[in-house]
Amino acid sequence: MTRHVDFQRLHNFRDLGGYPTADGNATKWGVLYRSDNLGKLREPADVERFAALGVHTVIDLRYPWEIEKAGRAPDLPGLRYFNLSIEHRPYDQGSLGSDFDPWRFLADRYMEVAQDGVKEIREVLTVIADPESETTVFHCASGKDRTGVIGLLVLTLIGVSEETVVDDFTLTELASERLIADWKAFYPGRELTWPAYARAPKEPMELFIADLKSRYGSVRGYAEQELGVDDGLVAALRTRLVDFEG
Repeated sequence: MTRHVDFQRLHNFRDLGGYPTADGNATKWGVLYRSDNLGKLREPADVERFAALGVHTVIDLRYPWEIEKAGRAPDLPGLRYFNLSIEHRPYDQGSLGSDFDPWRFLADRYMEVAQDGVKEIREVLTVIADPESETTVFHCASGKDRTGVIGLLVLTLIGVSEETVVDDFTLTELASERLIADWKAFYPGRELTWPAYARAPKEPMELFIADLKSRYGSVRGYAEQELGVDDGLVAALRTRLVDFEG
């Protein structure tokens, strides 16, 4: 199976299937995807490709003003759309400088999201766990930071290893050049001053995981203590996302 789904204008659309879980099973293919901004789905061939995946539910993690400026997923028949903005303190990555540790900076932003977006993050997990969601995709702008936080939580809760979660995060590196080109095209009058824009090495996610462990004991501990995640929600996520027959 191919993890990356090819589109003309989407660069970071990935299937979260096929990842091994601690109990010897694996995540289902074709059930949960992560992506960059689905508002870029404008080319007829891209819309047709997206529709062929059978996506039933879209979870948009961006601010409403981002959606107004950059567009949202196409309004296809039967498509459920949720805007759950998990980040509450906006910052402009493109205008950042280079005189600080970018990976520590990103890990700190991820912890801000984890602290500020408790209500919305819990709703995201609930939507993903809902059988009525069927095939689901969650996304932000580049499909890296906010999307990475949700990816970490979902995969960890269903039993995927920390190493695999971090490796999944780094797959955005394959799309970095095209995401940078998108930024420059979207902001033609601006200079991209942050050299770490659209980069996704292991370090920021590893630092974030270490921060969660330090404060809550584990990623699962954070989910239980801050999000109110219980065994029932974890079981629902596993039923939706884990292939017990493979």
